[in-house]
Amino acid sequence: MAKDKPMKTTIKSLGAVILGAGLFTSGCAKKQMSSFQSLKNPEVAAQLKSFVAEKEAQANAATNKMPSEFRAFFAAAAKGDWLAVSNAFVEFRKHAGQYEHSDKTKIDERLRGTAWQAVLEIWGAFDAFGEGDEKYSTMFGNDIIQSIPAGSIYFGGADPGRFVVTALMESHAAGKPFFALSQNPLTDATYLHYLRAMYGGEIYTPTDEDLQKSLQDYMTDAQRRLAHDRQFPNEPRQLKPGDEDVRQDSNGRIQVSGQMSVIGIRELLTKTIFDKNPDREFYVVEGFPLDWMYPYLEPHGLIMKINRQQLPELSDEIVQRDSDYWTKTVTPMIGGWLKPDTTIEEVAAFAEKIHVKKDLSGFAGDPQFSQSEYWCKNFSKLRSSIGGLYAWRAQHAADAGEKKRMNDAADFAFRQSWALCPYSPETVLRYVNLLISQNRRADALLVAETAAKTPEIHGDIFRVLVTDLGNPNINVK
Repeated sequence: MAKDKPMKTTIKSLGAVILGAGLFTSGCAKKQMSSFQSLKNPEVAAQLKSFVAEKEAQANAATNKMPSEFRAFFAAAAKGDWLAVSNAFVEFRKHAGQYEHSDKTKIDERLRGTAWQAVLEIWGAFDAFGEGDEKYSTMFGNDIIQSIPAGSIYFGGADPGRFVVTALMESHAAGKPFFALSQNPLTDATYLHYLRAMYGGEIYTPTDEDLQKSLQDYMTDAQRRLAHDRQFPNEPRQLKPGDEDVRQDSNGRIQVSGQMSVIGIRELLTKTIFDKNPDREFYVVEGFPLDWMYPYLEPHGLIMKINRQQLPELSDEIVQRDSDYWTKTVTPMIGGWLKPDTTIEEVAAFAEKIHVKKDLSGFAGDPQFSQSEYWCKNFSKLRSSIGGLYAWRAQHAADAGEKKRMNDAADFAFRQSWALCPYSPETVLRYVNLLISQNRRADALLVAETAAKTPEIHGDIFRVLVTDLGNPNINVK
């Protein structure tokens, strides 16, 4: 059994880093939108103009003295000048503090609060239309918006799940047709203030006291799990893999840091919102998997619904409806060749032909999609999130038949997700973990080896994965 541990640690810790990472891939792709006039759909252009005006009004209402840099940003956005918006945001990000490559010695406190959230949401919408494209940005946003009943509460995780939806809905600030918030920044007190200013009195949004309580509850639970891991070193660790850094100082005080700790606090805040709004329906685009949600989730088109009560199982009808929906969705993107009985070898051959050799001969999908890194990754993420739900159900199945049914559903979802984006670290790592859990080591290695061939930015991650999977001295169950 000791030989199993290095492999499990490698895959899970890499997965924690990738699953929790924000996308923010600005600057990597060909710009599709140069101005509102370059958009083909005048209704989309009009909606984006209205969105920019609404966000600027929110920012103006929140401060007596708008920073001159923000005024210039809003002026560029009002013209639809994606390049100026992008360049300004790149500069802002250096001093915002919450980004990995920001200069922590030059934090600008103005890059917090309502005005900053307005800037961030405009940039995120423009990024989808600039780094992605009009066709798939519009499809993504409108599909989600039309699937959510009026008056619901929507958690928009990941960049497009938040920014595209808020830009294309009738009015984000007024909660029309539903209330849209993101789970990712919930640990930022200024974001909670922003939510209360928009939605206070209509839905329950967390208070500063809720934030403090979630922090304290998390630390109490982290202390319990740390004590367990120290007292029972031979039992499975309860601290989460990745960078959940929980320590006890010389005075016995608990100190927490790392991305997994932030996610743990965020998880408690989302549950507070869910519990405090019992008469609302809830829907989610997953950012990082939040454990409490899994028993309540079911597939809902591109996204997932959080049911009010836990579901004992996902019925055959739910699984078939999900499969039919996604088959219909991905066929125009990659062609109609991928079926439930399509093998991993066939998916790998497709990935190598389209994404490694760049050979589109005989390709029945949309070249515009296959060449869009932004939308390949993001549609793949949505599908892998649902695959992750099925995988969780398989892990918690009551009997062998149910376990196989959920594993089969997860496998098909992950094959679709992998075909959409063979170089997505999140998809590859989740699929590899599923295959390893079924003792399908050769299939897992093929997935990793194929991903490692793709000329994208995640080669080091995939090469580490290939090395570990190819080591005969490491047995993984």
